[in-house]
Amino acid sequence: MALFKDRVDAGRKLAKELSKYANRPDVLILALPRGGVPVAFEVAKELNVKMDVFIVRKLGVPGNEELAMGAIASDNIRVLNDDVIRSFHISEQVIDSVAANELSEIKRRERTYRGDRPKPEISGSTIILIDDGLATGATMRAAAAALKTKNPAKIVVAVPTAAPDTCRFFEKKVDEVICVATPEPFYGVGAWYENFSQTADEEVCELLDKARSLPAK
Repeated sequence: MALFKDRVDAGRKLAKELSKYANRPDVLILALPRGGVPVAFEVAKELNVKMDVFIVRKLGVPGNEELAMGAIASDNIRVLNDDVIRSFHISEQVIDSVAANELSEIKRRERTYRGDRPKPEISGSTIILIDDGLATGATMRAAAAALKTKNPAKIVVAVPTAAPDTCRFFEKKVDEVICVATPEPFYGVGAWYENFSQTADEEVCELLDKARSLPAK
């Protein structure tokens, strides 16, 4: 039984849970591309606040890429899953190699999505980190860890749906967590959307262009 029609519907439902942040100039929504962008755009539009992207990549286990041994964010900030690394006997050299590949993809996406626009100011801002859902939360963990080094006033993790344990995990890691739905058993993020089609780079760029006119004066 799907909880959301698509990412637009999920974003509108998430915005209702974040209404206290509406019309605040100190608030910046950061979406995790690609799937988090359509969700975040709806929230930014409803709340009338600034929006940008924060690019994080999963570090997949070689030969089993869907399994995350960690994640990496801009500035080479890594969050590693020690249990997975131990279980698969993954060497530091392998981690470095996978991380280097993903870092080059982060840089490519930065160029594609941002062009020559400067990165947003994080220090002193209230940051709302948004994705379309959280399963293990590895990429969101890397995003939160990377942002903490940039001295925001507050970090809020906000998602339409998450595994219950993952939602609870973030309660100890950031200032506030909003998970609209935490179904159990969880199955996976896509299970709770009627339409969970891939978000293309073109859609990300288009929504970021539209977001530049936010907040509306």
